[in-house]
Amino acid sequence: MSARIARRERKTAETSIEIEINLDGSGKTDISTGLPFFDHMLDQLGRHGGFDLTVHATGDLHIDSHHTVEDVSIVLGECFAEALGDKAGIRRFASGRYPLDEALIDIALDLSGRPFTQWEVDIPEVLPLGNPPFDPQLAEHSISSFATAAMMTLHVELVRGRNAHHIIEATFKGLARSLRDAVRVEGGSVPSTKGVL
Repeated sequence: MSARIARRERKTAETSIEIEINLDGSGKTDISTGLPFFDHMLDQLGRHGGFDLTVHATGDLHIDSHHTVEDVSIVLGECFAEALGDKAGIRRFASGRYPLDEALIDIALDLSGRPFTQWEVDIPEVLPLGNPPFDPQLAEHSISSFATAAMMTLHVELVRGRNAHHIIEATFKGLARSLRDAVRVEGGSVPSTKGVL
């Protein structure tokens, strides 16, 4: 099996991004976006996904965190899709329930090549997290942007939870563990009756 590694760069008037991912890594991460809370979430994605993940980004944080979060999520999704290649032998589907203290998140995904996100997560209204601040409402935009760029079907549902930090972190950890299961290679053929994903 060839190495499932991808590297991408994107530069716009709003952001400058460099990302590398190795789907068969050991969970080593090197994350720097200028948003400590977002860095923490991306670190969870790499560590719990078992991916080696490097994300270096600078953006117009003097305006707000939206552009940085959105662009990083898109480029990360594109990298993930590229690293997957033709998806030969992968498990493709994964799901589970993932707790973090009082928060419990349900994740189900399909590396189908058909982008769709169903987000049923009511995050409590709280002040932005971290400094510079990360707006908790951007969690949905980050994950849906990633899923769309990665060409996957993703369902995320909050079972219960009160703390915004716990809810968001459980979501990123749950997504990571589900992705880890879905990318696992168990055979040699593409898991689709179409013969392609």
